[in-house]
Amino acid sequence: MAFAAVPASQSQASPAERDIAAFVRSEMQERQIPGLQLAVIQQGKVVLKRNFGLASLQYQVPVTDASLFSINSATKAFTGVAVMQLVQEGKIDLAAPIGQYLSGLPVAWQAVSVTQLLNHSSGLPDVLDPRSGKLVGPQPDDADAAWKAVQALPVEAPPGLRYRYNQTNYVLLAQLIERQGGQPFVSFIRHRQFDVAGMPHSGFGDAKDVVVNKASSYVLDRDGKGYRNVIEDFPVFMRAGAGINSNAGELANWLVALQSGRLLAPASVERLWQPTSLNDGKPAPWALGWPTIGRAGHRAVAGIGGGRSAFYVYPNDGLAVIILSNLAGGQPEQLIDTVAGFYLPALREQRGGAYAAHLLRNKAASAGFDGLDTKLAAIRRQHGLPDPAEDDLNAWGYRLLGRQQPKQAVAVFQLGVQLYPQGANGHDSLAEAYEADGAKDLAATHYRRSLELDPGNTHAVARLRALGAD
Repeated sequence: MAFAAVPASQSQASPAERDIAAFVRSEMQERQIPGLQLAVIQQGKVVLKRNFGLASLQYQVPVTDASLFSINSATKAFTGVAVMQLVQEGKIDLAAPIGQYLSGLPVAWQAVSVTQLLNHSSGLPDVLDPRSGKLVGPQPDDADAAWKAVQALPVEAPPGLRYRYNQTNYVLLAQLIERQGGQPFVSFIRHRQFDVAGMPHSGFGDAKDVVVNKASSYVLDRDGKGYRNVIEDFPVFMRAGAGINSNAGELANWLVALQSGRLLAPASVERLWQPTSLNDGKPAPWALGWPTIGRAGHRAVAGIGGGRSAFYVYPNDGLAVIILSNLAGGQPEQLIDTVAGFYLPALREQRGGAYAAHLLRNKAASAGFDGLDTKLAAIRRQHGLPDPAEDDLNAWGYRLLGRQQPKQAVAVFQLGVQLYPQGANGHDSLAEAYEADGAKDLAATHYRRSLELDPGNTHAVARLRALGAD
């Protein structure tokens, strides 16, 4: 299928904007993403907004500025803002136990703090069964039965001991916001955030709701050769955790409003994005409703949802990037640092490996997969980029395997092993590619090397046994 950008102002685009568009189109083709929106905010202004591909495969409807995308769990960022709005008004204390605000909770739940709910360190049982993805309890579509069932389960850890992503936390936060905010959660978000920021078309809904201009959501077939519709189900009682539909333009309005003091005072925004800690002082992966992107410089906080939509804010750099797509598993968050690198040269030097992988992939498509290391060295010299990350190469190699291109996958995994020789996963991946290509002896060699590096690699043990090489 064709993945083309809506041509809006292509003739007026800067070289960097053309390079960004080429990168996005290439990644859409590689990841098989049908439709996508992109927006970049710099110093409080939207400096780039583009639409790509199709909002509906069935009806061949292109993505436009009006197209709405599910942001899934990125909704939690709005919940974090809502809590901080009530903190700012003196109606919530982040350190207070949830039992101070909500009555009737199990005794073991009552000491969990508001912060521990926001950063997923509560230790509470999950209302979503992690194995099935369905609500817990005997009736997987009954919200009341699920909420009763989860409260009967034992806690999984003391509050603050460890991080574990958990939907129960945000069910409780919705109840907290409703009680302290004096209105239903969805109404609170509408009146206190959507209306203030200028988001008239954004709202809550799933597959049961009629949402005007909603881009259809898809997932790839297991063989990667076709698409299936995603039937989105965001129960009303869980909508503090997922359920917003929006577009890149209106999300940009929200981020500008958030950073310009219209939703929160600057000190409250700083607290919202401040890293949190576990009981032992180690950093938790989340701030208050926002995942933190940990690294030495150019820190970022994020909203990430459903493997299909994401936004990063770089607070110290005056930059934000939004990418929304309609493919579950498309992982657009993996593209954001590369886009940001066009505006932050130092970030490109630090995190430009994904762009190096993109350029190498294009070079391999035109000049073959022989000598990938030499091709990569030339790309790095020309563009001043770091090596691709091990994960970038691994993902590329597995996409090639999924397309029944084992020889090309071998070449990519060989490069990964050359760059990261102590990576057990890289040797395991290379072994899989050799096995798919019929080179059983080479496969066994790299399965053994993977086991040397990671004695707990049960996959390598199983494959060596299957190859008769254990």
